[in-house]
Amino acid sequence: MTKLRFAIDVIPEEDGKGYYVVVPSLPGCFSQGKTIQEAIKNSRQAVALHIRALKKEGETVPTVENSLHTVIEVAA
Repeated sequence: MTKLRFAIDVIPEEDGKGYYVVVPSLPGCFSQGKTIQEAIKNSRQAVALHIRALKKEGETVPTVENSLHTVIEVAA
C-alpha cells in the first residue's frame, strides 16, 4: 500500500470547544475534533475517504509536495 503525506492546518474553533482541520492540497477536505490529537486522528480518516472518492470519480489524487506551514505575525 502506498503511503501519501499531506500537510494539514489545525485551527482552534472560535468558541474554544475544539479544533478543525483543513487539508490545503485537497480542497473540500475538512475534519474536526475536541482536542488537537482527536482532530489529527479524524483528519486521517477524512483524507482517506476523500482520496477514495477522487479515485472512484476517476480524478487524480494531487501530488504532495514537502512543505512547511507556519504562522507569522504582522503589525496592522
